[in-house]
Amino acid sequence: MNPDRPQLIEFIRTDVRQFTDRAIKAGKFGQVPEGGKNLFTLHSANQWMELEKNTPPPHILFGELWYRGELCILFADTNTGKSVLAVQIGNSLAAREQMPPFGCEANKCDVVYIDFELSAAQFHARYTHNDVTYTFAKGFYRAEFNPAAALPPDYKTFDEYMKAALEYVIVKTGAGVLIIDNITCLRGGTGHAGQALPLMRDLKALKTKYQLSVLVLAHTPKRNPALPITRNDLEGSKMLMNFADSAFAIGQSHLESGLRYLKQVKQRYGQCLYGAKNVCLFRIVKRLNWLKFEFQGFDDERLHLYQPPPTGKRSTETRILELSAEGLSQRKIAAHLNISLGKVNAILNKGEG
Repeated sequence: MNPDRPQLIEFIRTDVRQFTDRAIKAGKFGQVPEGGKNLFTLHSANQWMELEKNTPPPHILFGELWYRGELCILFADTNTGKSVLAVQIGNSLAAREQMPPFGCEANKCDVVYIDFELSAAQFHARYTHNDVTYTFAKGFYRAEFNPAAALPPDYKTFDEYMKAALEYVIVKTGAGVLIIDNITCLRGGTGHAGQALPLMRDLKALKTKYQLSVLVLAHTPKRNPALPITRNDLEGSKMLMNFADSAFAIGQSHLESGLRYLKQVKQRYGQCLYGAKNVCLFRIVKRLNWLKFEFQGFDDERLHLYQPPPTGKRSTETRILELSAEGLSQRKIAAHLNISLGKVNAILNKGEG
């Protein structure tokens, strides 16, 4: 071994020499290995362009946030309404109803919702008012995880069993949309590449095999609420984001209690319409027996991030004047700085005097 070369380089060179020696002895040196011919579909770039030129663009499922045929990730902190939104999206697709402000171009399709979060009793209570239950779309199916199920002898690992179980419900329902709530329950955590990679590969395979559109819900680890949401806030972000076609997040507004916003953080098709300067504002409301996200408008994400309390009188006045110059109303400034409306009014009037 050459002492001047890094050890890793020496290992690679040794492996190459050993592989070449084996190939020469077997009389196969220089031959194309036929065993690998089925893993990739190979064409020239121009052939690919010709093959796809008559393929229609994918239909919108949930505005520009999620297109048909995509594996999309919805992520957020706990208790921000991920499950509420996912059920609403699934029911809207099964009923072929649009959810404002987002359009839906896809045909009506059956949806299967894999629920790892709520028990049947909790789900029932969420969509009941005065003993009157909500009537979901006929093609909206819910599957609840059975923690008492034993691993059958036909499967070596729980991961294999889980993939087979997902495939079973897809075939049984004939669903074109699969929603998983949430992804961390499938393999006991997605923070490491070794856990995230096989999980996303299996979902990709199911998506391709059955021409599915897949929405998976995921958590964010502890994050700084004063900073904008990015793709790095997703738990196990690197691997999960690499496999996802699109992703969006739910943020919790610190401008007004109970307010949420949706932010687009990744897209491979279409435009980024709902980025930091144009997030979609929602409020979670229960209209009788229907718990849902209700659209409130659009806004700049920065205005809804946590603002540390100002230190001292001068800092408060400065921030009020700055926010007023940016076009915020007095009411929004008061909520943003957690001070009274009268105080905002007095400082602004003093500044005008």
